[in-house]
Amino acid sequence: MSQTTASTSDRPDRPLDEVYQSWSEAAAAVVAKSRRSTVEELPATAEELLSTDTIDGLRIRPLYTRKDETAEAGLPGGFPFVRGADPDRDVTLGWRVTERFGDDDTPAAEVNQQILEALENGTSGLWLRIGGALNADDLATVLDGVYLDLIPVTLDAGADGLAAARALLAQRARAVAAPQAAAPTAATVTSLGLSPLTAGFSGRPDVDTADATALAAEVGAGVRTFRVDGTDFATAGADNGLELALVVAAAVTHLRDLTAAGMSASDALGQITFAVSAGDDQFATIAKFRALRKIWSRIADVVGAPDAGAALTHGVTDLSMQTQRDPWVNMLRTTIAAFGAGVGGADQVTVLGFDAAIPADRRTSSATFSRRIARNTQLLLLEESSIGRVLDPAGGSWFVESLTDEMAANAWAVFGEIETAGGYRSVLESGWIGDRVGASLARRDDSVAHRTIAVTGVNEFPNLDEKPLGAPSADAADVPLGTPRLARVGRVFEELRDRSDAVLAETGARPAVLLLPLGSVAEHNARTTFVANLLAAGGISAINPGPLTADGIADVVREHRTPIAVLCASKQRYTDDGAAALAAARATDLSSVLMAGPDKEWPDGDRPDGALRIGIDAVATLRGLLDQLTHASAGATS
Repeated sequence: MSQTTASTSDRPDRPLDEVYQSWSEAAAAVVAKSRRSTVEELPATAEELLSTDTIDGLRIRPLYTRKDETAEAGLPGGFPFVRGADPDRDVTLGWRVTERFGDDDTPAAEVNQQILEALENGTSGLWLRIGGALNADDLATVLDGVYLDLIPVTLDAGADGLAAARALLAQRARAVAAPQAAAPTAATVTSLGLSPLTAGFSGRPDVDTADATALAAEVGAGVRTFRVDGTDFATAGADNGLELALVVAAAVTHLRDLTAAGMSASDALGQITFAVSAGDDQFATIAKFRALRKIWSRIADVVGAPDAGAALTHGVTDLSMQTQRDPWVNMLRTTIAAFGAGVGGADQVTVLGFDAAIPADRRTSSATFSRRIARNTQLLLLEESSIGRVLDPAGGSWFVESLTDEMAANAWAVFGEIETAGGYRSVLESGWIGDRVGASLARRDDSVAHRTIAVTGVNEFPNLDEKPLGAPSADAADVPLGTPRLARVGRVFEELRDRSDAVLAETGARPAVLLLPLGSVAEHNARTTFVANLLAAGGISAINPGPLTADGIADVVREHRTPIAVLCASKQRYTDDGAAALAAARATDLSSVLMAGPDKEWPDGDRPDGALRIGIDAVATLRGLLDQLTHASAGATS
C-alpha cells in the first residue's frame, strides 16, 4: 500500500513514541527546507502540514504506525463482518464477475447467446435490465441454459419489478440444477433488485414499497427482495460517508417495514442486499465496503440478530467518474475501482463499459468490445494478479483499518441525523437528502474546477485534437444507465470543450490564445506547458511562437491576430524583462494580457490583467476566456 509506515527494524527495542518523535523531527526539517524557513517558523506540526482532507471531511495523515493499531475485527464471514460477508468464498473464483445485459435493443434469444458466451469466458454473475427491449416474459428465454443454483442473478426492472420478480422466481423453480451440485452461499444469492426508496431520490422508476414488502414474504431461501442502491446517491454527487449513511437509513426503513409486516428480524435482514459505488480512489473504495459491513452488523446487533448482519454487497464502478472525452482513460478508472471493490470484500463486482457515459448512438466501439474489456478487467485482477485468493487482503493495514473506522464513524453520525429527523422517508420528503447531496456535489465540483481533483483527459492532459462526439455532451437523458440526477465529474469542462467544437465547426478554427514566452526554453517551458494544458481543458488552443523579446512581440501579435496573450517566464525574467514585454503587448490591439504563474512574482508598476496559476478556478477562468474569444470573433465577423 502507498501510505507510509514507520520502521523500527534498526532498533526494535526503541519505544514507539521515541521512533515517532524521530520521524516528526526529520519530517519537520524537510518541510521547513522546502518552505525555505526554519522548523521553529512552521505554522503547525509536520503531520498537520502533510495531512490532506477528503471531500467528506476525513483527514488522511502522512504516517500510520503501530500507534494506530486496532483490535482485530474477527474473521471473514463472522460478526462484525468487517472482513467479509462470506465465510465460504471460493478463493479460486474470488468475487463474482457480474456482467450487465439488456440495456440495448438486442432481442431475448440473442441476449441468451451473449450470456452463455460470457459465462464460458469468465462471467460468474448476471445483472439483467428488464423493461426496455426485454420484458418479464422474456426471462425464460434469456436464462435458458443458465444454472441458477450456481449463478447469482440481479434484476433491474424499474416499474416492471414485481412482474419480473415473479417471472424470475418461476424460472428458478423450474430451472435445471447444475450437474455438480454446490451448497448455496452468499455468492449465489439472487436479488430481485427492488429499490423503491433509493430510486425515490434519483428519479428512477420503481415499484411501490408496500407491494415489494408483501412480495418479500413469498420468496424462498437464496433470494433477497430489496436492493438498497448507493449508486443512486453517488452518481448525483454524494461523498462516501453520505452514500453510506443514506443506504443504511434506507435499509433500516425496509427493515422496519418487513418486521412490521410480521417477519422476524433475522429473516428481514435476509431480504436486503446493497449496491455500492466503486470509485477511482482505491483506498476510499476499500474502506467504504468494509465500513458498510461494520455499520450494518451494528444494526443487526441492535435488532437482536447479529449473526444475520452480513451485508451482501454488489460493487458497481461509479458512472459519474466516467468521461465522454478521452473515454479510453475510463479503462484505468474502472480498473482501480474494481480493485478497490474486490479488495474491500465486495461479493459481486460490475465494471461498466469504458464508454458507458456516452449515449449509445455516439459510441465508436462495438458493444461486444466494450463488454469484453469490462469483463477482462476483472478477470486479469482475479486470474493473473490473484487478488481474490486472499480474503480481506487490506485487513490489518494501519491506514486501511483507521480509514475504515473513520468512514464508518462519519457515516454513522450522518445516519444519526437522519434518524433524529424522522428516518429516511422524512428526510427524502423534506428535501434534506437533496440539500445534503447538493452540498456534497458543490464541494466536489469546486475541487474539480480548481483541479485539486484531477480528471485525466478532461481537466488535466486533455487531447485538444480529439474528434468530437458529434453533439454536445449528454448526461441523464441520453446515457443508458443514467438517472435524472446523474452529475458526471467532468461534465463542466466537457461543456467548455463543446463550445470550442461549435466554434471549430462554424469557423474552421478553435478559439486561440497567444503565448509570449520570455527567456530561454528552459526558463519558460514549465509555464508554457502548464498554460497550454490549462487552456486545452477549456477547448482553447495555445499558440507558442517560441522565445521572444519585447521587440518581437508586436510582430507576433499581428501575425496571429488573437485578442488574448499570456506572458510566460520565470520569476527572475519577469523582474528583468516583464515591464518591457508588458508595455510592448499593451501597444498592440490585444484586449487582455495575462501572466503565467503567481501574480506576486510580477514586479512593481503596471501589472497584467490576470494570472494563470495553480489553484485558480479553472472553470470560471476558461469560461471567461471563451466569452472574450467568441465575442471578439463575432465582432470581427460582423
